[in-house]
Amino acid sequence: MNKNTTDFKLKIRLLSFDIDNTLIDFHTFKSNFKRTWDNYKPKDVLLTYNTGRLIDDVLNIIEQGVLPEPDYIVSGVGTHIYNYKEKKVIKEFNDVLDDGWDLKTVEDIVTNINHPISEQPVRFQHSYKRSYFFHNASPDLINEIEQSFIGANMDVNIVYSQDKFLDVLPKFANKGNALHWLLKKLNLEHSEVLVAGDSGNDSAMFNMKDVRGIVVANAHEELYQFTKHRDVYHSEQEKGDGIIEGLVYFNILPEAAKVTVEVDHSEDFFIKKELDSIAQEDEDEKVALIKEGYKKAVIALKKNITPLGFSACSIEDNVAHGTDENYYSVWARDGAITVIGSLPIIHKDKEIHKCARQTLITLFEHVSRNGQIPSNVRIKNNIPDYSGVGGICSIDSGIWVVIAFYEYVNETKDIEFLREYISDIKQTMNWLGAHDSNNDALLEIPEAGDWTDLFGRSYNILYDEILWYRSNVCYGRMLEMLGEHEEAGEYIRWSQVIKKEILQNFWPSTQQQLFQSVSFAEKQFTLGDTSYLIAQTTPFDFSWRCDTLGNILAFLHGTIDSEKAHQTFKFMLGVGVNDPFPVANVYPVVSPGDPDWRPYYTVNLLNLPNHYHNGGIWPFVGGFWVKFVNKLGLKEVAISELHKLALINKEGINEEWEFTEWAHGTTGKPMGKAYQAWSAAQYISACHDLKIIK
Repeated sequence: MNKNTTDFKLKIRLLSFDIDNTLIDFHTFKSNFKRTWDNYKPKDVLLTYNTGRLIDDVLNIIEQGVLPEPDYIVSGVGTHIYNYKEKKVIKEFNDVLDDGWDLKTVEDIVTNINHPISEQPVRFQHSYKRSYFFHNASPDLINEIEQSFIGANMDVNIVYSQDKFLDVLPKFANKGNALHWLLKKLNLEHSEVLVAGDSGNDSAMFNMKDVRGIVVANAHEELYQFTKHRDVYHSEQEKGDGIIEGLVYFNILPEAAKVTVEVDHSEDFFIKKELDSIAQEDEDEKVALIKEGYKKAVIALKKNITPLGFSACSIEDNVAHGTDENYYSVWARDGAITVIGSLPIIHKDKEIHKCARQTLITLFEHVSRNGQIPSNVRIKNNIPDYSGVGGICSIDSGIWVVIAFYEYVNETKDIEFLREYISDIKQTMNWLGAHDSNNDALLEIPEAGDWTDLFGRSYNILYDEILWYRSNVCYGRMLEMLGEHEEAGEYIRWSQVIKKEILQNFWPSTQQQLFQSVSFAEKQFTLGDTSYLIAQTTPFDFSWRCDTLGNILAFLHGTIDSEKAHQTFKFMLGVGVNDPFPVANVYPVVSPGDPDWRPYYTVNLLNLPNHYHNGGIWPFVGGFWVKFVNKLGLKEVAISELHKLALINKEGINEEWEFTEWAHGTTGKPMGKAYQAWSAAQYISACHDLKIIK
């Protein structure tokens, strides 16, 4: 399915959505769907619930305010259709179900099944439906049951789902047949329908010819296997949030519908304190400086335009010698982050657009035979370099390029550009995937093998795993754009496995059960809880440090929900990662004598405490931080942080508005190279994210 060439809104006129674990959480009824639907409900789209619940049960949920009022309810796994506006069951449909249905025979056959089975509660039963608990039945056993009914001259419909639920229904009763009947009554085509679900009993809806669908991230494997060859959107979010995401994708809801905050945290101590402080500041003065910074950022970004793409820093404004000549390159990581940051202005500035595109081309033209993106390409001679300090390869360079390429194509809708380089991207994804040497969904990273290239962390590193998750999503979305639904579904599905592993491995909790542990490090997690994703794990130890960028990206890329992100924000705000400027890249810093200290931290005096990657302030990370705070729904705080980011970007070594590489973590004094491309680009991106610049 190609969002870039199809206007879904003209076609979709009816939604048919499962309820439990699709629109709402089965146990808690928690969901953002009702609030979002009530706020953004389109006028010309009918809403239908297609559920295993019986009508009275669904009506009760609606009455409690859990779900919005629908137009129709298909209940009992397709055994009743209820017109909600007229408040009555459509009896003509039940006449279809009577043919060949004998309730007593059903009960007699089920009684003789040679497998533990028990009836579900009375509220799940009615005259056209018998429902049972039937755990871990094999496909052969289900087939045997079907044959038993055939032998009794009964043509029934057997629905087995989630490895525990067995429904016996009239032969024409399933969610798909009921929906088909309703569409005929309403004179609607299958192509005008969007369905959604999470389990096997939803398969009949997806099986209807020409329907489009949403499969939520928490869907059972049975539904994924059934739908992976079909035109479906695999959401990155679970349950109601996944439905909202899909509705935005199909243009049924606006992009703004995805911005949801489940709980108001404005009264939390640190946040309230921050808001009280902000209230005393001059709003106009802050916005004026932010806007001045925006103009300077565009100038700084343009200083990095070269024939091969964006340089890491302005060549004409920085004197390089020795290893510093590396800065005179198109860096994969820096270039990709710069491309992403520049996207809000590429339609307005042809020069920046051309450079963003060329950056990607230069990097793809030097993909190695085995799929490795170069860490950088020298601008003076177009020669690639595939390693960094000490000859160690940069793992995150390739990941960032995959993400940036998707973001660029998604923004420009340049499908031909995507077709030209999709084979290179596939090679790169294969090369990256090979770093998951034990097939646990997480990459094993060599020491100093990512952007903190003089900082000693290794194996499973939060920052890299978050990017790995995101790159799988991005690659899957690109395949969707090209109509390669099956392979796209595989990557989106795998991204959900990566996400679960990240949460399991990087968010320690005493609630974890020891018998589930598989490593020494995981057992140690049970000693304490955390309010953030920890920095790294290995089979034998882990680091309790807070990797600021890793946690920021985790929320921006949807790896954690807003509740966890609020916990993380409160922690980082409390320990002052944004003081004096946004933001220090790690808390707490590593000091001499600490077990994590490395002798090479003194090389060029770079990674002393509060320097460089050891707690230094990075303005490009500050841009992501502002977007992180804004996504939490704390726009006032985000504006204040953007103002602080403008102040550090204004600070210069030689003159104002140098957008320097980094600053000292406690004094805030600017360090590194001037006119750093990613510092300028991410400032531009943050300004647009807050809509200060339109």
